[in-house]
Amino acid sequence: MHPPTEPFDHGLLDRPDGARLYWETSGDPAGRPALYLHGGPGSGLGPGGYRRRFDPGRYLVVGLDQRGCGRSTPWAVDDLERLDEHTTDALVADLEALREHLGVASWLVHGVSWGSTLALAYALAHPARVTALVLTAVTTGGREEIDWITQGVGRVFPEAWARFAADVPEGVRVVEHYARRLRDPDPDVRAAAADAWDAWESTHVSLDPAWTPGPLHADPRERANFATLVTHFWAHDCFLAGDHAVLGRAHELAGIPGVLVHGRRDISGPVVTPWRLHAAWPGSELHVVESEGHGGEQEMELTSRAIDRLADRARPSTPDE
Repeated sequence: MHPPTEPFDHGLLDRPDGARLYWETSGDPAGRPALYLHGGPGSGLGPGGYRRRFDPGRYLVVGLDQRGCGRSTPWAVDDLERLDEHTTDALVADLEALREHLGVASWLVHGVSWGSTLALAYALAHPARVTALVLTAVTTGGREEIDWITQGVGRVFPEAWARFAADVPEGVRVVEHYARRLRDPDPDVRAAAADAWDAWESTHVSLDPAWTPGPLHADPRERANFATLVTHFWAHDCFLAGDHAVLGRAHELAGIPGVLVHGRRDISGPVVTPWRLHAAWPGSELHVVESEGHGGEQEMELTSRAIDRLADRARPSTPDE
């Protein structure tokens, strides 16, 4: 990992639908461009620890609070009537708009958890704009993954899952039930759903050695915003079903250098997902950290080393691509 750095520039990118996207840049203004995509959906950039994975002397590092969260506006919970406009295609279009705004021809893309799904969707939509992919705690947004994290893993945590699913009608997907509750007109219903969702998230990440008990989001507004965005995307299979499914198109990533880093103890997202992606993606690398869960310190160290290596291996950026 590299020393902490601070942004040298930041701003808000106006989008035609009224969204304003917070972005920041750090590192070397003349360095190789790299984009970081945070998890969630809805987590935001946070305090900026992601910058330590990039060599500030070699990379121009771009961070973005995805629409509806972080320092981007409006938050999802403040604009529920337009929540249906939040789609993966819209996020991919946001990334392209930011790339053009910053004058970047192409960039290495690094994503964690949901950020890895978004990175894959972006690379499949705009392969010429991606010099390399480095994905940590890998997810692809498939229904099997979503049903596992919201239902299947309940076999490991039956007490917590019984509380989480207690009010779900028979035959209804848990995630669809919570997505509806988080858009209920009654703010008390929404708050209760956000609390229950946060408690379940905190439960199924608990096998990570670095896990500490307690809510994942201490602030009630952040908790509600995160839950609202996650359930919205997951209830729609991340808008990546059918012909848009990432695993079914992974062979199209051939020629883009890729590194996948995942924890063996990541029970929320079993290692079978990056294993399948690696098998279908010619030339990709898979590194499994035996002792960690969903994005631990060793995984981040391996991620940083991969980004360092790819500074020289990544396809060169050309303005006319």
